[in-house]
Amino acid sequence: MFSAKAKSFAKINLSLNISGVKEGYHMIDSVVASVDIWDTVCVKARRDSLINVYMHGKGSEDIPPEKNNAVRAGEAFVAAFGTRGADIDIYKDIPLGAGLGGSSADAAGVLNALAKLYKVKDRSALKALADTLGSDTGFMLDGGVARITGRGERVERLHCPRPLHALLFLPDSPVSTGACYAKYDEAPDALRADSARLASALERGDFAGVAQNVYNALEKPACALNGDVREALEAARSFSPAACAVTGSGSAVFALFEAEELCRWAKSRYKGKIKTRVVTTASKRKAAVRNPFVLSEEEKLLK
Repeated sequence: MFSAKAKSFAKINLSLNISGVKEGYHMIDSVVASVDIWDTVCVKARRDSLINVYMHGKGSEDIPPEKNNAVRAGEAFVAAFGTRGADIDIYKDIPLGAGLGGSSADAAGVLNALAKLYKVKDRSALKALADTLGSDTGFMLDGGVARITGRGERVERLHCPRPLHALLFLPDSPVSTGACYAKYDEAPDALRADSARLASALERGDFAGVAQNVYNALEKPACALNGDVREALEAARSFSPAACAVTGSGSAVFALFEAEELCRWAKSRYKGKIKTRVVTTASKRKAAVRNPFVLSEEEKLLK
């Protein structure tokens, strides 16, 4: 096998609580769910140990290699497993700087594609490697629905008997994650239990309980840093969704509706300048080990 392909999916934070700071890192308690927006990672084996990454779409061509998490992931994989290198093409559909986990998705996609290419089966080792690359990269290796805690390295897979439907509002302007956390530190939240309640509601299939506990501690700082986030939230709220919130550190906002038809109705009625997109979350059992949107390796990962 000389080439391989993997999809790597965006996520939304249904809840995001911050429980403190440890060794300079913010400790989070977040319920995350994969959504059906993805980047496609294509890898081709090299004869040497070099990693070359070529980005395509969404302005990703301008990301310097030294700041590209996909490059770090490829080099870390080669170092950890002693394989040859690869030429990697990443075709992006996940917007940059939106809080949808695009950078982590690309890192996870590179790890998954290289593991397929070089027949690395040790998922525990891959997870440990992913945890060094970003707070939600370990979750994104397999995606689905989970509660993540600590720096994001502790992943509790959740049984979600029904998918959720949301309308994303996608401002063009990004929010810096570092700046957002720094702004949060100026006025931290009191400790909340939204994530625990939301995880329980998800597993019961209790949509009302899910909606009641949607919350993001980074929403206020994101709005303070970027007026487009405030505008997106106002637009989302105008359709009276069951819940709405910023995802990650922004700038994307999601509006949660009980049915996909309601999402599409809101999308059709919105006449503002912000881009919108209807998405569906994963529905995944704890025991599952692969991305819920991806078919088996034989069916999908390699075409």
